[in-house]
Amino acid sequence: MLGKLARQVDPNVLVGFDKADDAGVYLVTPELALVQTVDFFTPIVDDPYTFGQIAATNALSDVYAMGGKPISALALVCFPEQDNVAILEQILAGGLSKMVEARCTVIGGHSIRDSELKFGYSVTGTIDPRRVLTNSGAQPGDTLVLTKALGTGVISTAIKNGQAELEWVEAAVASMTTLNARAAEISLQFDVHAITDVTGFGLIGHAREMAKGSGASLHLFASTVSLLPGALACVERGFVPRGLENNREFASCCVEAGATVPESLQTIFYDPQTAGGLLLSVNSSNASTLVNDLRAENICAAVIGEVLTNSKPLIRVDM
Repeated sequence: MLGKLARQVDPNVLVGFDKADDAGVYLVTPELALVQTVDFFTPIVDDPYTFGQIAATNALSDVYAMGGKPISALALVCFPEQDNVAILEQILAGGLSKMVEARCTVIGGHSIRDSELKFGYSVTGTIDPRRVLTNSGAQPGDTLVLTKALGTGVISTAIKNGQAELEWVEAAVASMTTLNARAAEISLQFDVHAITDVTGFGLIGHAREMAKGSGASLHLFASTVSLLPGALACVERGFVPRGLENNREFASCCVEAGATVPESLQTIFYDPQTAGGLLLSVNSSNASTLVNDLRAENICAAVIGEVLTNSKPLIRVDM
């Protein structure tokens, strides 16, 4: 929809909405730029404090995905008039706990009455304009690394249906409340050419954006992609969110999967993630060391593919 509006011309916009990237970047001085993003959504877990933590982790992730450092945030609240405000207090407290961990200061916000609860943040970060990492810098020969397991969308759907097992919930919550701060900090020490975080469009959707933006094709290794406990079971039991179906309908036309890749595993690759991991396109000579360094920090990192010269299909998935 934004693409249909009159185009603003501002030379200080280094990354705008036309780039389909994780956040906008605005030049302030030759040495300083701002990274700006916003994200909010309805509850995906029952506990208010945990929901606040997840919302904050998710909103902060886009700043890390650009290589930036979050500095301030504004809370966005939609809260039903009839609900107990103690619930909102717990949500805000959970969100604040993650903002404190990220050393990002909450400086205000805005709230409205709404029939459905929604919560999130607008986050501002800083970055050296000479070191902005977008999702469009992947180079043929690069190795693809993913820093979190997949499956939060289908597990959240199982939670909403009261069918999620405790082990699944605990693993999904642990993933969704883990900041990408340390993963980004370690990754930026290597020759990384492109970064995106895997969130609402799923692995395939965000890989598609990286491939198209970089003028390259991607080859994914299905067998090395980490999955959260219960992710495949959720798919097999039919706990598939509408967002997953939307992602598949939109992006499957550019994907070709090998005959040995199970249908349930292909489905997971379209699963919309909340506070998902970073997808990194890194110089292949750095990949194994990067993965080892990430794993040394208990980050669930794995090599999941490679970048190829532009060809058809845009994304190839093999075991």
